[in-house]
Amino acid sequence: MGQFLAFGEMMLRLSPPGRELLMQTPRFDVWVAGAEANVVTQLAKLGHHVGFATMVPDNDLGRSAIATLRGHGVDTSAIQFGGERMGLYFVTSGAGMRATEVIYDRAWSSFAQAPFSGWQWDELLDGVDRLHLSGITPALGPVPAESALAAVRAASERGVAVSFDGNWRGKLWERWDSNPRDILNQLVAEADLMFGNHRDIALLLDREFSADAEVRRREAADAAFSAFPKLRTIASTARHVDHVDLHRLSARVDTREGHAQTEEVTLAGIVDRIGGGDAFAAGVLHALRSGGDSAAAASTGLALAALKHSLPGDASLFRQADVDAYLAGGLDVRR
Repeated sequence: MGQFLAFGEMMLRLSPPGRELLMQTPRFDVWVAGAEANVVTQLAKLGHHVGFATMVPDNDLGRSAIATLRGHGVDTSAIQFGGERMGLYFVTSGAGMRATEVIYDRAWSSFAQAPFSGWQWDELLDGVDRLHLSGITPALGPVPAESALAAVRAASERGVAVSFDGNWRGKLWERWDSNPRDILNQLVAEADLMFGNHRDIALLLDREFSADAEVRRREAADAAFSAFPKLRTIASTARHVDHVDLHRLSARVDTREGHAQTEEVTLAGIVDRIGGGDAFAAGVLHALRSGGDSAAAASTGLALAALKHSLPGDASLFRQADVDAYLAGGLDVRR
């Protein structure tokens, strides 16, 4: 197994071609999707050894999804077969003043129904030095929640670092008798790296922060560091949406000692914003694994998030040369 291991649901994303409305014409573009799958896909493209643990049905959909990840360089040996269906979601891309819309069809998916006893963490974490997961997994139901908690506890016992992306999905939590604050607090308590902003921290700690943006972000970070002794780094983005095709994005990395903040970049002519947060997470993980400091993590994460907006589909598929060219400001044709 690779040095990174991600745990979560792999899905298929279906989108009408171009910027058509859903079912405007009887065609869909199909991509392999899922937050954690997106992160390891981008990390593999950047040359890291990565693995992915999930469950998919033993049919053409599940096998094709596995083949796609394997083709990008992800170790798929921890992917299990089980259940009867692949989780799906539909994305209708927005345009102008029409927002992008998402419809989920993931109830009773193979991963959501995967038995708690099916994950052998002694084996899965062998040779792994970082486990990555998100708040989507526990939101799927009580069994995925218990599986996520078992994963981070097993990682902690073995000295494996844990990174956790908040990825709040209120509609998923509402589908079952859940206590999201309690579960999420237990997950973050085992993490050294958290992806989330002041709103995520406010949810975890059940408190509000200052109105001023700069003060609020540091106040929230300090509160999280105080509440979670293992937490060392918090990475986040701030997005301002002028319209569907014009966003402004910045990144920030907070540590116990200080913070690094990027300038805001303008993203015009956006092709697809879905997966931008996963690209950011991969960029931060890549920079930190490569020996970079907080400033490098923030700038690399922002670079990959910005580049992802130029690419259709869920996953960011860029290599180090693309990141270097972006950071150097090279927008002319590369020949």
